[in-house]
Amino acid sequence: MNTQMNTQANAISRRNASEQTVFIVDDEGALRDSLRWLLESIQLRIETFESAEAFLASYTPNRPGCLVLDVRMPGMSGPELMDQLNRIGGTIPIIFLSAHGDVPLTVRAMKGGAFDFLQKPYNNQEFLDRVRQALALDACIRDRCKQQVDYSIKLASLTTRERQIMDKVVEGQSNKIIARELDISYKTVEAHRSRLMKKMGANSIAELLQQVLTKN
Repeated sequence: MNTQMNTQANAISRRNASEQTVFIVDDEGALRDSLRWLLESIQLRIETFESAEAFLASYTPNRPGCLVLDVRMPGMSGPELMDQLNRIGGTIPIIFLSAHGDVPLTVRAMKGGAFDFLQKPYNNQEFLDRVRQALALDACIRDRCKQQVDYSIKLASLTTRERQIMDKVVEGQSNKIIARELDISYKTVEAHRSRLMKKMGANSIAELLQQVLTKN
């Protein structure tokens, strides 16, 4: 990431640090302790697990944060855990740590949606930067999801006629053209348009268009 993106990532992570958790899954106790110490040094909330199975038993997709995951572990492997999270709809960013990072494994991790892949031994500062960026990504993903839910709720509050008019408004059609196409009066279009703007929480056409573009 460039300097601007790093700055943005750090700012978002600081704003959400009180809610986010860095989940560490590794079968090596010494490594878990080392990572905990490192991450707590920058005031992040940490939870550690010695196996993928233990993590799955306690994790729910609505918990914000990121996952620091070992590749090779007894029982379920790191990539297998990632596959399971994908199946249950988890969007948590995953940073893989491995002493056995060959090309095929890296490719599989990235194709599965991994955020990053770092080799052991890792550089402390590089690792912290990746964690901050992963937390920033998680915050952005969850913010977009909230926006989509809010948009869907507001959209559902519109009547059929209001929805028709909104679609034409965002296409750039004037009230006069909308009235002619829907065979209704100009004043009726104005009334519907005023109500739909209020329901959508938009003070201008630009704000309404931004909601539609963000949702899509």
